[in-house]
Amino acid sequence: MSNALVKLLGFPATLIHGDTLVWDRWRWLKRRLPKSTWNKKLLDVGCGSGAFTIGAARRGYHATGLSYDERNQQVAAERAELCGAFAADFETLDVRGMDQAEHLMERFDLAICLEVIEHILDDQKVFHDIHAALKPGGKLLLTAPFHGYKAIIPSDDGPFCETETGWHVRRGYWEEDLRRLATHAGFEVEEVSYLSGFFSQKVTGILWRLQNRSKLAAWASILPLRVLPPLLDQALAQTTGWPGYSIGLVARKKA
Repeated sequence: MSNALVKLLGFPATLIHGDTLVWDRWRWLKRRLPKSTWNKKLLDVGCGSGAFTIGAARRGYHATGLSYDERNQQVAAERAELCGAFAADFETLDVRGMDQAEHLMERFDLAICLEVIEHILDDQKVFHDIHAALKPGGKLLLTAPFHGYKAIIPSDDGPFCETETGWHVRRGYWEEDLRRLATHAGFEVEEVSYLSGFFSQKVTGILWRLQNRSKLAAWASILPLRVLPPLLDQALAQTTGWPGYSIGLVARKKA
């Protein structure tokens, strides 16, 4: 269904074929990713099915997406072509071994890493490796689950894995956790923020609960509700203090 949607709708389909949390991450990223004129290189660390790599390429970046999953990379390349994102390329590489990829070192102006580090036991090493891949003055844009989130479904409260099976190895991160990881890797922290508020969490909860019966029916059921999070989540967070599901970090490598 997802590739058919991409053929029909183009790039937006890469963001809406799943839950609303993906759209939230793109909106967060887009606000911090100014349009470029093909003179900057961007690294997407743990690019999944490539939506953010494609989005960055469409904003004028030479964007490289990394993932260990060869099949995902093939799908991502197909979607990039369908979207006309010809400056996006995809490399099959386990991000836990970035330090072994010398061709990545000090090559990139920006790095993005969205909802990846919670899957990796040695998250500090990921920060160090991203730092090494950036040019002096390069910027990191990162999101991860917020430790203080309210569980959308019971499994959000754990148990979490003690080994790297692909699922989360920790609940999430407090602000001080991300600041410590970034600082120890040599970054200067510029911003910490939160994303995916009340309505996004509730709409995603509907999707997650229904998709075991029918993924298509579940997706269709939330389609009219997708307008709510962008319109209402920020105002509700300010008035109620409802915690975001994810926490975002912007940090810069010293020049």
